[in-house]
Amino acid sequence: MNQTQRTLQEYRTSLTPDEVLAAAKQFFSRRNSLYAAFLDREGPTFVSFRGQGGEELIIAAAAHNGATRVTGSTYLFDMQIARFFTTLPPFKLEETLLPASASAEGTGA
Repeated sequence: MNQTQRTLQEYRTSLTPDEVLAAAKQFFSRRNSLYAAFLDREGPTFVSFRGQGGEELIIAAAAHNGATRVTGSTYLFDMQIARFFTTLPPFKLEETLLPASASAEGTGA
């Protein structure tokens, strides 16, 4: 994995953007280790944390194509962002297929 892939990560979840941001605040505030991060700023679509040496960690969430696209950006906390993403339920795209009778009508059979 190159540095760009580690500093900007993306995930899709079935949670709403508000639920994602609340989960991020809970996840990162309960960490008590060398890589602890504390809430710095927040807005309607993001939360920003500060950690060791002033390192910034940002989580953003926005609705996109029926899912919530979550992005995480940092230089030092890439592992913690990846761990946070594993706590979110994944978005699963489900196809809605036509009933067998409807597909037969469309083909002229």
